[in-house]
This record gives sequence, structure tokens and C-alpha cells, in this order.
Amino acid sequence: MSEFRITGKAKLAGVIGHPVTHSLSPVLHNYWLARKEIDGAYVPLSVAPDVFVTAVKGLQASGFRGANVTIPHKEAAFAIADEVDPMARIAGSVNTLVFREDGTIHGSSTDGFGYIANLEADGIDVTALANRGPALLLGAGGAARSIATSLLEKGFQVIFSNRTAERADGLANELDAAWRRHFPKGDAPRLSTVAWDKWEEQLSELALVVNTTSLGMQGGPAPDWTPDLSRASSHLVVSDIVYVPQETLFLKAAKERGLTTSGGLGMLLHQARPGFKAWFGADTEVDEATAAYIRAALNKR
Repeated sequence: MSEFRITGKAKLAGVIGHPVTHSLSPVLHNYWLARKEIDGAYVPLSVAPDVFVTAVKGLQASGFRGANVTIPHKEAAFAIADEVDPMARIAGSVNTLVFREDGTIHGSSTDGFGYIANLEADGIDVTALANRGPALLLGAGGAARSIATSLLEKGFQVIFSNRTAERADGLANELDAAWRRHFPKGDAPRLSTVAWDKWEEQLSELALVVNTTSLGMQGGPAPDWTPDLSRASSHLVVSDIVYVPQETLFLKAAKERGLTTSGGLGMLLHQARPGFKAWFGADTEVDEATAAYIRAALNKR
């Protein structure tokens, strides 16, 4: 990989968040830029919510190609976009903005894409998995919203479980209504909820469990979180979007039972691919060299 340099003609993009210091996106995108010898740069942009619109318009006027958007701006990004992808419209949030030459802003949600791409990269046949049983999503935040939308698109029945039951119920009802609006003549989405203290009892019926919460995260409120997987069927796939540590205790427990697992680092890498293509005009590879580079960056933190 050659030395990373930029010129006055550099293609520019970044990540907008508040805070944004935790984001690995600058490390990843600048690695790809250097590896592909593209004259460009990707920068972290700390933007408070009350100036989000001003900041986005300023970036657009300054010649930026676009930006990723992270907490707490995903709904504001959805609102500012002139056009959004269908799945982003159903999810109600956007994490990738592309500034088009005609002055319009295109928004998409790539979290769900990244999640599905990571499963497939791990050798999991997503279509076959959807035919084996429902997917249970733990949590009801923005990640759950995007992942659920992509799973519905793949034909899954989706069940939500959240420590606050009202949030799970609200998300299921909201996605149901959004799906029916977008596909008025299509099949109704299969959405339901289960109480937080009851989901482990349903493991024998499930094909997929996804932890979309911060439970198990290093430095988080419950780093030792390890659910009871004794009722899991042998074909259950267990996945976790947490990537610090790269193998959570949840995934470790699943492996010890012989279950197929999928970690969060791959989702982080794959969700970045569509934005990089749109801003910098090149396809990217999520290969071992990329993963090793990001793992090394994580270990330095």
C-alpha cells in the first residue's frame, strides 16, 4: 500500500456524529483510499444536533461528496434527504448521504445491508435460514430497525424483545405500518414481540438471534452478559453487532454449544462499502487484510 497523500482535487467525505471520536469509519475509509491510491480523504465531523442542517448544507457547498451519519443524527438525515432508498424509508432512518451533482441529497440506510452481507461472508445461506424459522432481535433501537427491515426483505418473520416492552411493541407497529404503506399490494410483514424475560424460552423455535443492544460490550453497562442458550436448536445462528470485544461472551457461549455465530466487526466493514463506492467511485473488498488493519486499530484504543 502506497503512502497516503491528497491534493487540492481530493474527493471528500466524512462521518457526522455527536460525539464522533469513537467512530472507526475514518480509519476504514482512509485505509481503503490509500490502498486504492485514490486522491481523497474521509474526516470525522463533530456536529451538535441544533446545527446539523447547517453543517450538512455547508459540507455540500464546500464540495464534499457526502457523509455517513451516526448517533444522534440518523432521523435528521432522513428528514434532510430529498430522496431515500425504499428500505431506508421503511426503517425511517438514514446513515449515508450522497450529495448529487444536481444539488439534491440522496439518503440510504446501509446497516441492514452490512448485516446481511456479513452473514453471507460468514458462509450463512440467508434465504435457507429464513425458511427454517423466525429471527429474534434483541433491542429496539436504530440498529434493530435497520436490520429488521433487511431481514423482512429476505423473507424472515421478525420478533422483537426489549427490556422496555413498550419500545418493542412500538417498533413492531411502526415497521408494520411503514411496510404496508410502501407495499400496499404485497404480503404483510410478519412482526411480533416477546417479553424480555421470556425470549430464551423460544430459542428452540428460532433460526436466528441478533443482539442489537450494547449488552456484552467492553466498557458497557453489562460486559459479562451471557444469556441461557440451553434451549437452542442445533441449527440456530447467533449473531452480535457488538465488535468490542470481537467475540462477546454471548458468541463464545454459542460456539461452545456448537452453534454457528457471526460477529459485529464484519457488519461494520460491509456497511461502509456502498458509501465508499458512491463518494470515491471504487468498489472495496472486505478481506482479511482489511479486517486485520481494523482489528489493529481497535487494539490501540
